[in-house]
Amino acid sequence: MPELRYHRCGETRHDVGALLRGAPRERRVFPAGVFRYDDGERRVLVDTGYPPRPWGTGASGWAYRRLLPPRVRDGETVGEQLDPATVTHVVLTHLHPDHIGGVRFFPHAVFVLSAGLVETLRGPRLKEAVLRGLLPPWFENAQRIVVDRFEGEAHGLPSHDLFGDGALCIVDLPGHARGHVGVLVHDRVLLAGDAAWNRDLLGQEQRMRALPRSIGHDHAAQARTAQRLLAAEAAGVRLRFAHDPHPEGVDLLWAD
Repeated sequence: MPELRYHRCGETRHDVGALLRGAPRERRVFPAGVFRYDDGERRVLVDTGYPPRPWGTGASGWAYRRLLPPRVRDGETVGEQLDPATVTHVVLTHLHPDHIGGVRFFPHAVFVLSAGLVETLRGPRLKEAVLRGLLPPWFENAQRIVVDRFEGEAHGLPSHDLFGDGALCIVDLPGHARGHVGVLVHDRVLLAGDAAWNRDLLGQEQRMRALPRSIGHDHAAQARTAQRLLAAEAAGVRLRFAHDPHPEGVDLLWAD
C-alpha cells in the first residue's frame, strides 16, 4: 500500500507580527518539512529541507541567514534521515534555501520542476533568494521532468498527472514564488509547499505587511491560490504545508 511520511529537516524562527498586521509579537518555529511518498516502485521526495553547514553562499547567504536564521541539528538533514540511493524522484515546490538544501544528496534521482522554476534558475531576480551555492555542479545536467503545462484540473486547481496513474498530480499554486507548485497525493492530501507559512495563516493574505508582500512573487495570485486551497479543503482534501509541524513516523496518506 502506498504511504506518505514526513521528515523535519531543520527549522527557522520568525516573528508572526512582522508578517501580518494585527498579529501578536510571537516568535514562531517554522520547521523545514520534507514529504516522502513510497509505493513499492517509486520513492518520491517533495522538497529537500535545509542544507548542512557550511553554506558557502557568500553575502546573499549571509543576508538570508540573518533574516531567517536556520537551525539544523546533527542527523536532521534529509540525507541523514534516509538512504539517498533509494530515492527515485525529487519534486521541488520552489527554489528557496529551505527547500533545495538537500538536493546535493540525490545525484541519481529524477528532478521534477515546473517551467517557472526552470525560468527562475536561468535568470533569478534578487528577491527570489536563489542561492546557487546550495545547488551542486551536477544539478544543471541532472535528469529532469519539466512540467510546462497543466492540462487537467483537480479541485479547482490546474494540475498535471505526473506518472499518468493519478497517484501524484503536480498542481499550480502561484504567488509565493515564480513557478511555485504543490503535489496532490491520491486525490486525498495536498502538499502545498509555502502557499502559506502555516495553515492558520492561510486566507490572511490581506493582512500581510509590506516587506513580506514585496518579496513574494505575486501577492494577488497568492491570495487567489489561498481561496482555491480553502475551497479544496472544504471539499475534503487535507492540506499539508511545508512549515507546519507534522507527526513523524505516521502515514499521512491514510491517517485521519
